[in-house]
Amino acid sequence: MTDRQVIVRRARAEDIPGLVASSAGLFAEDGGTRDSSVNVDWPREHGAQSFAAALEDPARLVLAVEHDGQVVGHLLASVTGPTEKRTVISATLVSIYVRPEHRRARAGDRLVEEFLDWARRQGAEHAEVTAYAANADAIRFYQRSGFAAMTVTLRQPL
Repeated sequence: MTDRQVIVRRARAEDIPGLVASSAGLFAEDGGTRDSSVNVDWPREHGAQSFAAALEDPARLVLAVEHDGQVVGHLLASVTGPTEKRTVISATLVSIYVRPEHRRARAGDRLVEEFLDWARRQGAEHAEVTAYAANADAIRFYQRSGFAAMTVTLRQPL
């Protein structure tokens, strides 16, 4: 598949079912396999409402990856700040997913490029993303896009 066969664009309200399906794919593939505390049904239970709110919020970005008229991936991001604690505007890549059969089309790279351009236009001084430590592929992907480790979250099961 070539990068011309997928379109990266701003999501619209009619994309919500596809965005929910994309989010469900992310939860099943990533969080559901790496973190037993993740509710893998969250996208189906709350995703439509969450994406609808994000589409209306100027501080959030929702992108869709489209192939043959169907949503096959998404990116959700937000900007925050400045605050008294963090004195700069920060952009956070909240979630990103592209169906495995469309990953060779550079859709993920294009989603991140769009996110970074949007973050700069919002006045963000930095962009951040989190990934599961066990997801080496995601970490390599983000590093290729210029992200570097800043913090580490340590967890102890009780």
